[in-house]
Amino acid sequence: MMTTTPNRPIDMEQQLGRLGVVPVVVIDNEADAVPLGRALVAGGLPCAEITLRTPAATAAIRHMAAACPEILLGAGTVLTVAQAEEAVAAGAQFVVTPGFDTAVVTYCLSQNIPIIPGVMTPTEINMALSHGLRLLKFFPAEAAGGVRTLKAISAPYADVKFMPTGGITPANLGDYLALTAVVACGGSWLASHTLLAAGAYEEISALAGQAVALGASRVL
Repeated sequence: MMTTTPNRPIDMEQQLGRLGVVPVVVIDNEADAVPLGRALVAGGLPCAEITLRTPAATAAIRHMAAACPEILLGAGTVLTVAQAEEAVAAGAQFVVTPGFDTAVVTYCLSQNIPIIPGVMTPTEINMALSHGLRLLKFFPAEAAGGVRTLKAISAPYADVKFMPTGGITPANLGDYLALTAVVACGGSWLASHTLLAAGAYEEISALAGQAVALGASRVL
C-alpha cells in the first residue's frame, strides 16, 4: 500500500514522481469506482484523483479506498473545508484544490493532510511558499500558456515542484514531463467519461500502461 507522510510534500513528490501521471477522474456512478481502481492498478498506475464534481464522488472514494488499498488516492476539486473533511473521512490520502484557498490549506496543514493547491501566478506560488508548501498544481495548464508559461514561472522557484493539470494529453505529456520542475501531470484522458460510461476498463488499463511507460522514459 502506498502511503503519505503528514506535512511532508517531499514524500508526495517522491510517490507522484515515480508514477509520472495522476489520473484525474469524474465519477458519475459510484459503482464504477472499484473496477476503475483495479483497471488502473492492472495498468501499473496505482493512483487516482477523484474530483468532487458529482454527488457520487465521496462514495466513490470510499469504495476505491476499501477495495484498492494499494492506490494512492486523492480528492480533487476540493473547494471547502467541509469537503476536505468529508473526502479524508471517506479515505482520501491527499487533497487537491483548483486554486489557493487559505481556509482549506490551513485546515489540511493543521490536520496533517497532504495538500496540493492550485496556482497559476507567482503571487499564488509565494502564498503557497508562505505556508510551507512546495508541491503545487499548475492549473489550468494549457489555458494558462502551457509548457512555455510553466517553464518561465517556475524558473525563479528552484525548490518548488509542480503537477500541471488541465488540457494534458498523450500528445503533450512528454513536453511537460521534460521540465525539471514537473513531478507528475494530472490527466483526465486516462479514465474519461466516455470510457467509464462504456465500462472500457481494459482500454483504461492500456492507457495507464502507456502513460507509465512515457513517464518512466524521462530523465529524473
